[in-house]
Amino acid sequence: MNDSTISLPWLVIRQDDNGNRYRVGRYATRAEAQKIADSLDGRGHKQLYWVERIGQNGDAARA
Repeated sequence: MNDSTISLPWLVIRQDDNGNRYRVGRYATRAEAQKIADSLDGRGHKQLYWVERIGQNGDAARA
């Protein structure tokens, strides 16, 4: 499998204190993305982290 065929439909999103949102990373499974989001959230910063899935049309939907 090469990079062009790998599917990474799960995103970890971070929202800062000012409401700005950033994509932290893309992951193959929801479990993997949730593990990263939980790890980052557990650091005690004020940022909010969550997981979203990219749909077939490229839009992200909160999971």
